[in-house]
Amino acid sequence: MPVYSINEIIEMAVQIERSGYAFYNEATKRKDLDDKSRELITRKWFRDKELYPGLPELSEVKPATELITWLRDQELEHEKKFLNLRDDSELKSLELSQDWELVALYLKTIVEGRIFNSEDSAIRRVIEAKNLAEIIDYAISFEKDTLLYFQAISNNISHPKAIDVLHKIINEEISHIIILDAFKKNLI
Repeated sequence: MPVYSINEIIEMAVQIERSGYAFYNEATKRKDLDDKSRELITRKWFRDKELYPGLPELSEVKPATELITWLRDQELEHEKKFLNLRDDSELKSLELSQDWELVALYLKTIVEGRIFNSEDSAIRRVIEAKNLAEIIDYAISFEKDTLLYFQAISNNISHPKAIDVLHKIINEEISHIIILDAFKKNLI
């Protein structure tokens, strides 16, 4: 069974998180997001208020940049977790499954085919996005790609501490997808 340096495994994960950070950071600079999201959410709120009396007060509805800033900060936290995991003396090498060569090819395919295969492409997506809904679609695609990558790693390592960290991040990525999807539905 091959043994790989944790640096080799985690470096791609760090790059994924950095690309996500670049995307969300650039999105926070878009001045058109909050006005548009507030307008769309307000319209939907008034439409749904009669149907759903338990809706929060309109003043409690969060603008897009607040959500995007939170997601940006999450990417930074994930990067820190991976760097801490990489620097952990207990984890200088991880024993990987016998299928690691196939898994490594799969991971490489995910990374190369990702919606954000570099920080520059992530920033370019935000700049070229026509509207908030398109930015949210890109974000959902990014989070799904990230989830696939982390699940593939998690399924093919055996160190309990590394698995625990990955499972926590996987659960956070799942919550990002759910939150983004709910936000998008409020825009419609």
